[in-house]
Amino acid sequence: MISRRRFSMLGAAAVGGAALGPGILRGSGAAATPSPSPPGAGRPPASPVGFVLGHEQFRTQDLVRFAEMAERAGFGHVWTSDHSQPWQDDEGHSMFPWLTLALVGDRTSRLTYGTGVTCPLYRHHPSQVAQAFASLGILTPGRVFLGVGSGEALNELASTGRFDRYPERHERLIEAIGLIRKLWTGQRVTHKGRYYQTEQFKLYDVPSRPVPIYVAASGPKSAYLAGRYGDGWVVQTHDITDKRMVDAFNEGARAAGRNPDAMPKLVETWVVVGGRAEAEQAAQKWRFTVHGFGDLLYQPNPVTIQRLAEQRWPLSKVYESWPRGTDPQVHIKAVQRLLDLGATPFIHSGQNDQQKVIDFYGREVLPHVHG
Repeated sequence: MISRRRFSMLGAAAVGGAALGPGILRGSGAAATPSPSPPGAGRPPASPVGFVLGHEQFRTQDLVRFAEMAERAGFGHVWTSDHSQPWQDDEGHSMFPWLTLALVGDRTSRLTYGTGVTCPLYRHHPSQVAQAFASLGILTPGRVFLGVGSGEALNELASTGRFDRYPERHERLIEAIGLIRKLWTGQRVTHKGRYYQTEQFKLYDVPSRPVPIYVAASGPKSAYLAGRYGDGWVVQTHDITDKRMVDAFNEGARAAGRNPDAMPKLVETWVVVGGRAEAEQAAQKWRFTVHGFGDLLYQPNPVTIQRLAEQRWPLSKVYESWPRGTDPQVHIKAVQRLLDLGATPFIHSGQNDQQKVIDFYGREVLPHVHG
């Protein structure tokens, strides 16, 4: 995620007031939805802030445990990355994310959860994605979202031998989203598209309300696509205040007859809870993030991505813009800044000690921010 991430500011008027509610992703202009069941004794109310579960760095059993911790701490949302391989070889993990999602849904009671993001273009056919997320939508009604994007070579090319240039992936994504939405109607679908075909295919189990689709975008063309064909935007911190990006998203939303201010914007924001040692450990494993959507997007081998990232960027460059330290005000200010833009921050820390981050945010940050 999104698939798969980094950000900055512009003004609430430009970005709008869309945010995620405690039990379901929604924009500020959306119709009210029923509140989730009251929390258990001693559990804080759900915050309009999410937490990122990184398959690249941890195994499923750990990620499910982190999701449970996050819910207890007061986070309202989680997303999982959706990868076949990690971005860098030293991250070390890449279990199947849809299994993680099912377990997260089963082991939590109110978190909104989904992917940040799934690529429905090559290794996952749109009909397979439609079936998987329809099933999740039935198991945990109103709690699931599907994040989609145009993919990376380390997942698509490495596992299928196919990863086209952006113009084709852009068109594939539009067609894939349309086919997923058709299948979620529960009708029998024969689809003869440019890239995908189905023959009298029907999903026999679909949720009563379609799962929302949020589109990752790191350039104006993708931002327009997110507004035009998605229900919301998965975006990096530096892009949420980029006028070209915001204008493109808004234009796409209005072309589809939507109010862009009422559409969710999910923002991945990197943090460090600790000092230089923690920052350097996290930066070592996520070094590519300085410019992960340049030529590294077309590298199929995480070993190569890691080597190139180590050659290009010192560790201090990686974490220079991340909120870090143990002063709560540093983190509160960064989170509230995004909330004031109408975005939903998703906290991502590359630290080995994820519990430290979750506990700190639950105790020192989440009670002091508001959507």
